[in-house]
Amino acid sequence: MEKNTLFDKIWDAHVVKSVPAGPDVFFIDKHFIHEVTSPVAFLNLEKRGIGVKYPHRTIATPDHNVPTVDQDQTIKDKLSRMQVEKLRENCAKYGIELHDLGSAHHGIVHVIGPELGVTQPGMTIVCGDSHTSTHGAFGAIAFGIGTSEVEMVLATQCIMQSKPKKMRISVEGALGKGVTSKDIILYIISKISAAGATGYFVEYAGSTIRSLSMEARMTICNMSIEMGARGGLIAPDQTTYDFLKGKQYAPAGEDWEKAVAYWNTLRTDDGAVFDQELTFEAADIEPMITYGTNPGMGIKVVDNIPSTEGMEGSNKTSYLKALDYMGFAPGEPILGKSVDYVFVGSCTNGRIEDIRAVAQFVKGHKKADSITAWIVPGSREVEKQAQAEGLVAILEEAGFELRQPGCSACLAMNDDKIPAGKYAVSTSNRNFEGRQGPGARTLLASPLTVAAVAITGKITDPREVFGN
Repeated sequence: MEKNTLFDKIWDAHVVKSVPAGPDVFFIDKHFIHEVTSPVAFLNLEKRGIGVKYPHRTIATPDHNVPTVDQDQTIKDKLSRMQVEKLRENCAKYGIELHDLGSAHHGIVHVIGPELGVTQPGMTIVCGDSHTSTHGAFGAIAFGIGTSEVEMVLATQCIMQSKPKKMRISVEGALGKGVTSKDIILYIISKISAAGATGYFVEYAGSTIRSLSMEARMTICNMSIEMGARGGLIAPDQTTYDFLKGKQYAPAGEDWEKAVAYWNTLRTDDGAVFDQELTFEAADIEPMITYGTNPGMGIKVVDNIPSTEGMEGSNKTSYLKALDYMGFAPGEPILGKSVDYVFVGSCTNGRIEDIRAVAQFVKGHKKADSITAWIVPGSREVEKQAQAEGLVAILEEAGFELRQPGCSACLAMNDDKIPAGKYAVSTSNRNFEGRQGPGARTLLASPLTVAAVAITGKITDPREVFGN
């Protein structure tokens, strides 16, 4: 009997047609759209006189460009306003469900999908956004697509896609105190590089992964793209089912029992072969932080920035260019570096679990005077829950500014930008040059490390500040 990986099982079940020596015609169960990558796709449909084939399989929300203050007022930025208005018009025209600004379920697309129970095991999911890999935490094949492919999915509910190679990354053992899922994924990327999984779809496995909450699993799958992978996924289990049960779009009653019976088959068979396998020990992982201009340039927060020893040619040149941009020098410690901003949010770490963690650790403390601290919930639901649990009051007492849901300072397509030359320690997913604003210097870290930096005003080991 053939042994299949979890990825094989889902992929093969969605192939409509295989093109000899070419890509597969691949069926998409759920399509998420937002205001940035959808307008041109809809415009092209209109030019060609084509409609949306299955409107009920698409869900929309504005998130990238939206302001995170005064969302009840007219958007001031002309481009952002136009894109959001176009999203509204297109959703109304084609009968697509829209979770608009101010609505009960508005938020970042990769936060509201799981919240609503739209994201489910065994599905294929796409969106015109690279961090669609987030949804893989539920045992789904989820990946980002370009605008022309958004158009293709709207028109046909299919996409032309070549099957990636398969990689399994196992993490085994218990995590140390102060170590989070963000540290796990930053550690993995630092070990294999920002291109180390190019051409692969990654399954995360092992006792450490199985011990994680759904929100922690989403953080790991979210950043699969940052090591070059097409996406990442984790086999569903009881943790997955407990998260989904009772959600608005989750199956109910007999349908729930049938769904769970199917979901229980979504496992990699014993003996199934991967193109590459890697194993890491949880005991080796400590709080991590990036120091350069790609997510692979990461170290343990207690380590020194790597020296140039052994580097040659273009590798050394690009390395020194990255450090020059960041204002760092090879071989120096990163601990103690002064910071100007902290940002908690994004589709990586903007969920209620992340905000709880920060609130728990800053309770009774005040942020450093030199720090501007932004907390941006990933959705209205997260915002409401944070208020109901008293987290907002704790954070505001500590000097944090709570904003309204959106992608915010993750990518600086809105008003939330880090000024040129300033340092930001961020829970987001990318630290490219100018990612958080022209000239901004971004260091990626976990919510706990961000909380420690906020209190001390400098790069700090969270275990030292909070006794964790």
